[in-house]
Amino acid sequence: MDLDISRRKLIAAAPLAASLLASAPAFAAPAPRPRTVLSPEEVAERLRDPAIRARVQARVRGSCAAETVPVFYRLHIYGFLGDGNLVPFFTMNHLSVNEWRPLANNEYEARTFECGAYCKFGTDEPLEVWTNPVTGEQRKVWQFLGGPFTVTTGPDGIKASGAELTPKPAVMEAVGDTFFLNASADMAIPNPIPKDKYPKLWAGPMSYWDTMSSVMCTTADAFDDSLSQAPAVTQFQNMAAWHPWLGMGSHPGRTVGRAIGAKLASFDEIPAPARASLEKLTPQIFDREGWTKPRMDIPEYLRSLSG
Repeated sequence: MDLDISRRKLIAAAPLAASLLASAPAFAAPAPRPRTVLSPEEVAERLRDPAIRARVQARVRGSCAAETVPVFYRLHIYGFLGDGNLVPFFTMNHLSVNEWRPLANNEYEARTFECGAYCKFGTDEPLEVWTNPVTGEQRKVWQFLGGPFTVTTGPDGIKASGAELTPKPAVMEAVGDTFFLNASADMAIPNPIPKDKYPKLWAGPMSYWDTMSSVMCTTADAFDDSLSQAPAVTQFQNMAAWHPWLGMGSHPGRTVGRAIGAKLASFDEIPAPARASLEKLTPQIFDREGWTKPRMDIPEYLRSLSG
């Protein structure tokens, strides 16, 4: 897929093309693509086939073909202190760029690059210094870069290589003509931050991460074998141990994130203010050819402390 082609430009040209076809008797308008209406029972029956299940997951989450699928999210991040209401921290404009390709044995691989530009909460205003509302301390923001890592979807489930989290497929179901593809992921590892050296950054002996996600599209698109990918919206919630750059130290609690987003036809579909924040704070995502080394967020932050 050519990421320089904007779906909006194609849509904008559609009325003109339609009028030209209508005025030319030598041409007939193409017949509308037939849509298959499936009941929830028929959906469940089809998903019993492991090969169909893998293909539907790939089509909905990304693509069954060799093409690049960007996904843009707005992730609002709060602090939960163990009691009371959530405390707004900041918003992250998150972009993942997924290079999909089909493999043998009904498997589909996605090579993923991702980034997150931190912004003032609820805005696209780039955030490079953040005032922690809990401690009152000003902290230099550590922008997020991750990948590339690969995730392979197949009849036997999902396998990840180079990723900190491996998605675990949950319920796939149709409600009316909306198809829901759900997953979860979790992590519990020893905290890599040495407590004696960085007590302000150390948030306990273990680092935890939990994510629950859903991708949604029409049921007809999910099972349409003429489509390599289904247009879809997506959302997730996560709960994570304090990132060391926050400087929360031993304060009880974790961050809570809520994200909404969509698969894109091209980078041109990223809202302009959000794209400006990504180009300013995480420009590496737009130069994947120059992104030659794997990046992992917290290990890189730890190395930066001694650099």
